[in-house]
Amino acid sequence: MSRNSAQWHAKPNLPETHYVDSSIYTSEEFFREEQEKIFNKVWIIACHESEVPNAYDYRTFQHPGGENLIIVRGDDQKVRAFYNICPHRGNTILYDPSGNAKNMTCIFHSWSFDTKGNCVDITRGTEGYQNRIDKQDVCLREVKCDTGYGGFIWVNVDDESMSLKEYIGDALGLLDECIQPEMEVFHYHKAIVNTNYKLWHDTNSEFYHDFLHYFNRITGMIQPGYYDRKYEGYKYGHASVGSMEVQYDKYAGSQKRGVGWPGLGPGGWILIDLFPGMTYNLRTSVLRLDTAIPLGANKVAIEFRGLGLKSDTPEQRAERIRDHNTIWGPFGRNLHEDLLAVHGQGIAMREGTDSKWVIQGREESSTIHDEVGMRHFYAEWSRRMGRKASAPQEQGKIEAA
Repeated sequence: MSRNSAQWHAKPNLPETHYVDSSIYTSEEFFREEQEKIFNKVWIIACHESEVPNAYDYRTFQHPGGENLIIVRGDDQKVRAFYNICPHRGNTILYDPSGNAKNMTCIFHSWSFDTKGNCVDITRGTEGYQNRIDKQDVCLREVKCDTGYGGFIWVNVDDESMSLKEYIGDALGLLDECIQPEMEVFHYHKAIVNTNYKLWHDTNSEFYHDFLHYFNRITGMIQPGYYDRKYEGYKYGHASVGSMEVQYDKYAGSQKRGVGWPGLGPGGWILIDLFPGMTYNLRTSVLRLDTAIPLGANKVAIEFRGLGLKSDTPEQRAERIRDHNTIWGPFGRNLHEDLLAVHGQGIAMREGTDSKWVIQGREESSTIHDEVGMRHFYAEWSRRMGRKASAPQEQGKIEAA
């Protein structure tokens, strides 16, 4: 039986922790508040150390708080992060997404900076400023930067933030042994999707959506132990799903995989979601790292990195690349379906259905199809925003569960 307008807008008959108001996915006001209260306060993965392997290598990074950053390795091998802004006129310094530069020079007036952020040249400095300004007074603005948890480079634009170690806590414990070896990125791509970043993270946070994937339905979902995997929530909104072995080689069209991963059993799978939009997804032979970079309330750039071991032989690397491209990468069996799904949710919320509530009410003893991971995320979202996800118009101090 269909519902009339009043029934459609009625609150679900569930605890308020088990649904959210759809305006948190569509409101530009809430998005700007998220930038200030969430993204500008937490640690975010900018890239991997293998993407800046040599002295003077750099990458630019669009921070989800809105600013563009420079990630650069100095001649002392230390990786640092700076705002990609010349202190003279606020011009962008580096426009290319990556490169190698001993000095970074602003195109506007040719002021130059070294990889430690020091101003090393002001054109016609003496003639223009005499002794009224010193180069040490116009250095680049540095951003907190740390490397860890698999060689990823993390940034935090909040000078007063907690350490990366404190922020991660025990959340990556299941991967401790697996992320000890040196890794390197062999594949990078970015998808820009017309949806809210939280819908992507929601999809990574619950596996009821496995019904979306034909390949998952004929592999992992029919194997013993699939429905028994337990979610575990950690401080600051992070969550993990217990490991299991997926026997890919038992199904038509699948090949037995001769290359594995240190610390992971054959066909093993570990997935860990980090607040507010990063996912470590280790399956059999490849680590895929997803980072959601919101560009607005209704647009998100999702960066995907495929990683192998630095010690790989050419044959091992070729097999990892094959696994990545045929199963877990952009040309694989699942990713395009996930992207279609989150795009579809975004359209439904924006284009006239007037949908008010998004239900996250499945309870299955915190196992894999329980939506406890999403509820854990929105408890942290509510705490940081000072707004209940189920009633975001109401402000106040909120304690996470």
